[in-house]
Amino acid sequence: MSGTSSPEAVKKLLENMQGDLRGLSLECRKKFPPVKEAAESGIIKVKTIVARNTDILAALKENSSEVVQPFLMGCGTKEPKITQLCLAAIQRLMSHEVVSEAAAGNIINMLWQLMENSLEELKLLQTVLVLLTTNTVVHDEALSKAIVLCFRLHFTKDNITNNTAAATVRQVVTVVFERVVAEDERYKDTIEQPVAVQGNSNRRSVSTLKPCAKDAYMLFQDLCQLVNADAPYWLVGMTEMTRTFGLELLESVLNDFPQVFLQHQEFSFLLKERVCPLVIKLFSPNIKFRQGSSASSSPAPVEKPYFPICMRLLRVVSVLIKQFYSLLVTECEIFLSLLVKFLDADKPQWLRAVAVESIHRLCVQPQLLRSFCQSYDMKQHSTKIFRDIVNALGSFIQSLFLVTSTGNTSATPNQAGSNVAGSAGSAQATPGVLGMGGGATVLPAFEYRGTWIPILNVTVQGSAKATYLEMLDKVEPPTIPEGYAMSVAFHCLLDLVRGITTMIEGELGEAETVSQITTEAASSSAQSSEKQDLQSVSDQSDKDLVSRPVWEEMVNACWCGLLAALSLLLDASTDEAATENILKAELTMAALCGRLGLVTSRDAFITAICKGSLPPHYALTVLNSTTAALSSKSYSIQGQNVQMISPSSESHQQVVAVGQPLALQPQGTVMLTSKNIQCMRTLLSLAHCHGAVLGTSWQLVLATLQHLVWILGLKPGVGGALKPGRAVEGPSTVLTTAVMTDLPVISNILSRLFESSQYLDDVSLHHLINALCSLSLEAMDMAYGNNKEPSLFAVAKLLETGLVNMHRIEILWRPLTGHLLEVCQHPNSRMREWGAEALTSLIKAGLMFSHDPPLSQNQRLQLLLLNPLKELSNISHPDIRIKQLECVLQILQSQGDSLGPGWPLVLGVMGAIRSDQGESLIRTAFQCLQLVVTDFLPTMPCTCLQIVVEVAGSFGLHNQELNISLTSIGLLWNISDYFFQRGEIIEKELNKEEAVLQKQAEEKGVMLNRPFHPAPPFDCLWLCLYAKLGELCVDPRPAVRKSAGQTLFSTIAAHGTLLQHSTWHTVIWKVLFHLLNRVRESSTTADKEKIESGGGNILIHHSRDTAEKQWAETWVLTLAGVARIFNTRRYLLQPLGDFSQAWDVLLDHIQSAALSKNNEVSLAALKSFQEILQIVSPVRDSEKPDTPPALNVSVPVVAGTTTATSLGRSFMRTDSIGERIGRYSGSEPPVITDEIEDLNLWWAAWNSWYRIGSESTKPPITCDKLTFIPSQPFLTALIQIFPALYQHIKTGFSMDDLQKLGVILHGAVSVPISSDASPFILPSYTEAVLTSLQEAVLTALDVLQKAICVGSENMQIMYPAIFDQLLAFVEFSCKPPQYGQLETKHIANAKYNQAEWVALNYVPFAERSLEVVVDLYQKTACHKAVVNEKVLQNIIKTLRIPLSLKYSCPSESTWKLAVSSLLKVLSIGLPVARQHASSGKFDSMWPELANTFEDFLFTKSTPPDNLSIQEFQKNESIDVEVVQLISTEILPYANFIPKEFVGQIMTMLNKGSIHSQSSSFTEAEIDIRMREEFSKVCFETLLQFSFSNKVTTPQEGYISRMALSVLLKRSQDVLHRYIEDERLSGKCPLPRQQVTEIIFVLKAVSTLIDSLKKTQPENVDGNTWAQVIALYPTLVECITCSSSEVCSALKEALVPFKDFMHPPASKVQNGES
Repeated sequence: MSGTSSPEAVKKLLENMQGDLRGLSLECRKKFPPVKEAAESGIIKVKTIVARNTDILAALKENSSEVVQPFLMGCGTKEPKITQLCLAAIQRLMSHEVVSEAAAGNIINMLWQLMENSLEELKLLQTVLVLLTTNTVVHDEALSKAIVLCFRLHFTKDNITNNTAAATVRQVVTVVFERVVAEDERYKDTIEQPVAVQGNSNRRSVSTLKPCAKDAYMLFQDLCQLVNADAPYWLVGMTEMTRTFGLELLESVLNDFPQVFLQHQEFSFLLKERVCPLVIKLFSPNIKFRQGSSASSSPAPVEKPYFPICMRLLRVVSVLIKQFYSLLVTECEIFLSLLVKFLDADKPQWLRAVAVESIHRLCVQPQLLRSFCQSYDMKQHSTKIFRDIVNALGSFIQSLFLVTSTGNTSATPNQAGSNVAGSAGSAQATPGVLGMGGGATVLPAFEYRGTWIPILNVTVQGSAKATYLEMLDKVEPPTIPEGYAMSVAFHCLLDLVRGITTMIEGELGEAETVSQITTEAASSSAQSSEKQDLQSVSDQSDKDLVSRPVWEEMVNACWCGLLAALSLLLDASTDEAATENILKAELTMAALCGRLGLVTSRDAFITAICKGSLPPHYALTVLNSTTAALSSKSYSIQGQNVQMISPSSESHQQVVAVGQPLALQPQGTVMLTSKNIQCMRTLLSLAHCHGAVLGTSWQLVLATLQHLVWILGLKPGVGGALKPGRAVEGPSTVLTTAVMTDLPVISNILSRLFESSQYLDDVSLHHLINALCSLSLEAMDMAYGNNKEPSLFAVAKLLETGLVNMHRIEILWRPLTGHLLEVCQHPNSRMREWGAEALTSLIKAGLMFSHDPPLSQNQRLQLLLLNPLKELSNISHPDIRIKQLECVLQILQSQGDSLGPGWPLVLGVMGAIRSDQGESLIRTAFQCLQLVVTDFLPTMPCTCLQIVVEVAGSFGLHNQELNISLTSIGLLWNISDYFFQRGEIIEKELNKEEAVLQKQAEEKGVMLNRPFHPAPPFDCLWLCLYAKLGELCVDPRPAVRKSAGQTLFSTIAAHGTLLQHSTWHTVIWKVLFHLLNRVRESSTTADKEKIESGGGNILIHHSRDTAEKQWAETWVLTLAGVARIFNTRRYLLQPLGDFSQAWDVLLDHIQSAALSKNNEVSLAALKSFQEILQIVSPVRDSEKPDTPPALNVSVPVVAGTTTATSLGRSFMRTDSIGERIGRYSGSEPPVITDEIEDLNLWWAAWNSWYRIGSESTKPPITCDKLTFIPSQPFLTALIQIFPALYQHIKTGFSMDDLQKLGVILHGAVSVPISSDASPFILPSYTEAVLTSLQEAVLTALDVLQKAICVGSENMQIMYPAIFDQLLAFVEFSCKPPQYGQLETKHIANAKYNQAEWVALNYVPFAERSLEVVVDLYQKTACHKAVVNEKVLQNIIKTLRIPLSLKYSCPSESTWKLAVSSLLKVLSIGLPVARQHASSGKFDSMWPELANTFEDFLFTKSTPPDNLSIQEFQKNESIDVEVVQLISTEILPYANFIPKEFVGQIMTMLNKGSIHSQSSSFTEAEIDIRMREEFSKVCFETLLQFSFSNKVTTPQEGYISRMALSVLLKRSQDVLHRYIEDERLSGKCPLPRQQVTEIIFVLKAVSTLIDSLKKTQPENVDGNTWAQVIALYPTLVECITCSSSEVCSALKEALVPFKDFMHPPASKVQNGES
């Protein structure tokens, strides 16, 4: 009390006291003098004490009676003001603890008086409180008096006073007991001798107790007396008392000071002897309230005495049970039985409510419940209290549903349970929702068979906060809100479960840690039976041995009741939170049962959760059988009949999903509510957290999950995790958004559930796997015989479980994979697919997992893991095989480097695919192979390489998927590359292996059997590769053949050098020629039917639309390849000894290809021919020191071999032979072969060429649509080969051979073109261009003539033959050659895509040939053979054809060229002819020439109508040139020329000079079309020739004279007619034609006069002059004409007449003639 004893405080106290005393003396000065005096003496007293003592407070306490006296006297005045002052002063003293026991007694007496007088009641209470709380001076009688004083004040009329007094009483009672506690604390170290309690003899004094304890004892004893309505022993002076107040006081003491009762036997005795009987007596409902000792009546009305008493009694009972259970075992049994009875349905509602509240208080104390169980349930003849409590709660909850509660009017239940119609109605209306329209929220509630009970928020979890047990001020029983009792009962259950489980789990946990520390071996001795699972672990701990039976009993006692109640509530719950709590309770119970190994109860709880997860009445056999067993077993419990209520069918939950039930014959759909989903989550959490204790219940859990997953439409995804998917058939699953958001979470938990299996021990893991396997077997049975979507849950989860348990995979690999292999064979495709998915995922994961020791050191495990992969090959379903192969692919991608001994197995899987197994399968297998070839060849043993080649080849032959076959060929190429790069290493390794095998074979005495045996093993590897490619070259599919062919030849070309020399023989004969034979055979027998399309919508080009055409391509490729090898590897092949046979075989192949009736093949054959002909005969290399000199001399070099290259160049590809040979010649000397043999090779080639040429150009005998006609490119190529070939054989090339050549050339040029090829070969018809064939023909002749030119004399006799050939071509310009009976059309009329034949435009060719002829003739005109063979005559004869046709020629250019050529040839040939005139070799030429001139100059063909004037003039000038040639080259040499010829010429000139008018022209052109110039030149030449020299023969002179007279006569006629017409026509102009004619006549006249003048007069006949002069008058008459053109011509005609104007002769006289 340092606060009150400090000097300042003391000083202040003294001041206050003196102040108080002064105040008191002042107040009482008048009225109460004695008091005033007492006050004044008090002041003095105080001062004295202060003066005398150092410890002032102690002194004050000693003298407190005297100090207090004045104040007590002041109170005695009963004067309010004074009394108040005095009480305040007394309180101050008390609070400083300066009041002695005596003073205290005086004070209490004084207070009592005041109380009796009802003065200052509140102040009194305050004073008592201060007095008792500040110190312990008041006890025994004084204390009892003080307490009674407070009680008395409690029963006054004043409300405030009553309440304050009640509070004070409570505080005072507390203070009394607090003193006991303090006292015990003080004396706790002194050991007391326990004293036997002496019965019940003297209730007034208990001598053994210490003072404070004694007070407390007396007080408590009297409280019991008062409650029991007996007189108190100690509290003397009590007038009245209420039972309610008494019970409250008892309860507070018992509750607050249990230790007092437990430590002191006297108090314990009171409890047993007094309190319990009292409670039991008051409890019995027939005891009415009895009056207390006083006469005043109880404030509670008599009719309903129950509530206040009963409620307080229950509070007391709660405290008794809670605090003193150990003391009052038997009494508690009675109390608890009573509590249970109060829950009966026939009790009033409020009673049941408070009873439930009381039970709730017990339920939150698990240790207490445990004690109940130990004390009652486990005793032989005792009531099973714990079980009864739980069952009572269950029945209570049930009864609330079955008896309609007062607040519920939604349906009136009848005896049977519920009014069905009503309940259906309420289910359709929105159940559990109050007026949804009004935006009201859904109230949490339970709804069951039409009974709707709201859930109220009554308490916080784990604390029993009662409502009605606290209603101490209520007298009337309150109205209990609907649902209150239910809510409390619900919380009771939850708290009960929570309490028990946490307690037991906690203790179990401790026990387990202890046992783990004490036993190392426990883990190894895994027990199989579930009951022993945990026991084996816990044997060590004694505590556990004691506890386990208790735990088991507790669980056994409560589980049935709990399950019944919880299942009912779960079914009725409409609130998510409530459902959550119920499920949590069921879950914790299931887990607890599992831990304790109580199988039945565990399965029962799990079944309940499972049933909650599924739609009502869902047919799931596992669950139904369990429930049946349970219901028969333990649902009728002694005393309490708990019915297991089956779930009600009408659910009041929001439906969140609609799906298919998982059944053989699904009947309609089922609905899942949000509650089902909640249950499902609980189930998941159960399995996840408590998997280790589930044991055989895995079956239940997994079966349920499987059904739920099915209904929700979750489908397994990667790694077995379930993802939301769509149902494959039936009405699709319908999911609301609410559940959609849940699904990922659920699937996630599902996965985590199986992930956690890695923490299970081996036994639990096997339970899990067995459960999954049996589920899977059920699913398989279900899926038989129909292709409905199967349930894949089990398979997916087996996979997940396997994946997370990789670290101990060996223990579960066989059962796991064995089962999955069965699944893979299932007829239902979806089922199989997942079996395979699971199996392959496991294999991949197994191989990737870092095992210890690693797989590389544990081949047994590696093969164990790979084995199921091989097993899959025995399953024929393609989808399974796809999975198998995908797995292989992934294994390769991840583990390819470390497969080692697993390679044959893996390659075997790829190779096991057959062609008929579908393309996706083949595609996947092939991907694997690709990967092997690209990445893993170096890592595998070399002996596996041959398997790789075999497998790759087999893919090439698969006919399912073209691309694969093609790519596999690419792989073979890559493999060959690999062989090439790693050749040495592979060779070494194979040789080593070979040695081992050889040895083994010798030991067994058998031959080593290997394909291509004698060749070394590395060569054999190559030959295997070539052989595989060879097989592919004759595959039915063209693209494969093409690719294989290209690859085969490229491989041989690129890597052939690695082979031993001797192996080449095998390559040529066994590989290449064998291939050529097969290809030729297939091509010739191939089908000619058109293939519509290449499958799907691939269009096939017309050049490939028959099998025959496709085989043609293969033939082409093969032949070209072989030829190329012959060409590039000649240096290797020639020494092999049978080269010439090989050459002949090759030529034979080329020939048969060239003559095949296929343009493509034949053309390609020629290309190959060209290729082998480009081989340069190996030339002696004098620089090489290593060639023996003898050879240098002996090998004759054929003249001209070197030039061959220069000519061959034009055909050579730049990368071809020359370079290649150069490349090899660097490394090895070229082999110098026998030239004779070489020549034989070339002549063999010529013979082949001739056979090809003559066969292919021979016209067909019959003609129809299908006649085969060789193509232009073919013929071109054929002819182009000749020059190169000729270079090698020209020394022996005879006239005979030339004849053969001529036939071929002529034949080739005659071949027409098919109309569909024409646009590519022929230019538009108007362009004059040669086709390449025609070029080639001319080139061939050119080569020949050049060779003849430099050749020997005997070669030159070939000239005429060449001329003949060329002239034959010239004739084509006018007479295109016929090709057999084939009809050809002009290109303009040919329809492009019809099978018609188009005659070529031979004009350019003929013209070019003509130019060649002219050129050649210019060179060889004087040549003996040329003169002898009448070449000039032949030329002229040939030219006569186009010249005579002139305008009728197919091309205008032809006759023009013919003229110019004729002129050129004549200019060279005529002198030669004149020279040889005497020999007569040219006699027959002259008439030919004359005829030619005649036919040309006076052609029968008319010029085309559209000829322009300029053109006409040009053509005329050509005619003029011819006449000029006659005048210069022929007429002057008339003496050397036969006379008849000259005569013919003259006649011709005469004819030309007489202008004959052609009537066909339009008038406008007449003046031009009359070839005036030509006529003029003819005329002039004629005149000149007539007059110029003496006429040799009279005949010639006669001709000229005749000609003149005819001309003059015609002129006269024309002029006359003109004048006549002019006169008649008047103003109209004359026709243009006539005008033109007259103009011409006029011009002729002037020309004639000119000519006559120039000639010597003696040469002119006089008659002629007369005729000329006679024209003059007629001319003059024309002067009147109107045409200006005529006038100007007239002027020119008249002018020369001036020369005839002589003066008249003498005989003319007088102007007369």
